Amino acid sequence: MFDLLKGVRVLEFGILLNGDHLGMLMSDLGAEVIKVEEPGSGDYLRDMLGQITPHHSPAHLQVNKNKKSVTINVRTEAGRHAFFELLKTVDIFADGLRGGACEAMGIGYEAQRAVKPDIIYMANTGFGMTGPYSRLGAHGYSMLAIVGGLPAAKDENGFVDRAQSKDVLGGVKGGAGAPFAVMAGLAALLRRQRTGQGAFIDVAASDANLAASWSAAVTNLNYDRIVDLTGLSPRGEPNDGWPAGSVLYALYEAKDGRNIMFCAIEPKFWYNFCDVVERPDLRDKIRTDIPVDYGIDKQWLRPVLADIIRSKTSSEWMELALTKNVPLAVANTLDQTPDDPHNKARGMIYEGSHPGAGPFTYLRYPAIIDGQRSNVEIPAPALGEHTDEVLASIGLSKAEIAAAQEITRAKKK
Repeated sequence: MFDLLKGVRVLEFGILLNGDHLGMLMSDLGAEVIKVEEPGSGDYLRDMLGQITPHHSPAHLQVNKNKKSVTINVRTEAGRHAFFELLKTVDIFADGLRGGACEAMGIGYEAQRAVKPDIIYMANTGFGMTGPYSRLGAHGYSMLAIVGGLPAAKDENGFVDRAQSKDVLGGVKGGAGAPFAVMAGLAALLRRQRTGQGAFIDVAASDANLAASWSAAVTNLNYDRIVDLTGLSPRGEPNDGWPAGSVLYALYEAKDGRNIMFCAIEPKFWYNFCDVVERPDLRDKIRTDIPVDYGIDKQWLRPVLADIIRSKTSSEWMELALTKNVPLAVANTLDQTPDDPHNKARGMIYEGSHPGAGPFTYLRYPAIIDGQRSNVEIPAPALGEHTDEVLASIGLSKAEIAAAQEITRAKKK
């Protein structure tokens, strides 16, 4: 585990991917992350999206690694007492519930600031803390739907189903809000060092979907202002991210049956490719009056390139790409990805083990820092695994710890 955030303590209060992702990013960078969960139920990500062993889903093992789990019922007076005592010891509060949920339980930003004025409240909610949808329950595709990222069409039975995008560049594809929240949270930490001021950070996953797809979003939102569509497919045609009919930016099959993503769309790279394959007759087939040429108007060239790429194995093409400066890459399947020599060297995929689930393939933090990769120091915890340890360390008695975990039953109406 990295030590960049050593000494920073984070209190995570959330379930499922929006909330859990916040703490994972912070813990990967070296912060101590304490995951507060509801007694008796907790984060049900443990029990969905597949099970390796009971209560050990792949998603839980990945996103809740390097965290401590503490159970506190914040709906009770004893639970709120324990919560606020713990809050006094932390730097950042990570809210991963729906907008307003913490406030409704009496532990929102204003309540926290009254106890710890310099708290950095970092929220990553479905639709944010403001706006008419802020209190709406959210799941992944609902957060994508409201920002234009869920194209649809009717099937032969008249039912609506997902469809291929007809927006330029493939439209809004979406992306996680947690990285944006964490970047803001770390910036807030720097500001607090200078000024002593805390922060209230409000990230909506719906907003993050737009931000992560910013190129496609701004291109389509400004489509009517574009006067030259060279290199773009017109809006309204099926689009999977690159111009339909691309020849110079396309997949081709190599001699060994592996696919190659060919990307020689700039003249300098196209010339290198032509030299490598000893086809000087093709050098002048690329346009030089524009920065890149996808070759949409050169459909006759598609079978020519197919024959050329089929003449060598994927390994031979990768070697030529490296030595002759030709942009192309082998198109691995996900199952082939771990064994790719580049991916092995980068170490992003890590074979580890979990005490309750056995062997497990982890993804590391996607950065190498000072020559080191992140590791799993604390396996994803069982519900409440660290409750006694953490709450005793802040001075709570055994009776106070037990009272904070009492489960309240909803009253029948």
